[in-house]
Amino acid sequence: QIELVESGGGVVQTGAALRLSCAASGQPINTYAFGWFRQAPGKEREFVAAITWGSTTGYADSVKGRFTVSRDNAKSTVTLEMNRLKPEDSAIYYCAAARTSISREAQEYRFWGQGTQVTVSS
Repeated sequence: QIELVESGGGVVQTGAALRLSCAASGQPINTYAFGWFRQAPGKEREFVAAITWGSTTGYADSVKGRFTVSRDNAKSTVTLEMNRLKPEDSAIYYCAAARTSISREAQEYRFWGQGTQVTVSS
């Protein structure tokens, strides 16, 4: 099965940028769709962005125009570039993979990474 490891999180100030990386191993990623989700303490996990095996993308309204998701199948990585970060973006960010069409629903994703913490201070 595919294994996912997120990296790139950290503590930044409002307006800063971060690049999160999802490294996959165990299987080639070319046939998978990937999603990025985030979860803050006491809140439900929410959809952030997704990318299909054909590189079609989708974004939550809260991040559209600020975040960009991309993939590099040769390097087995999926990237989430986050710009103009806000305190509301603070959360643990998770990468997930699924053998299905692009989806905003966490239930559609079978494989998950352990998450990486993003903290945006005022």
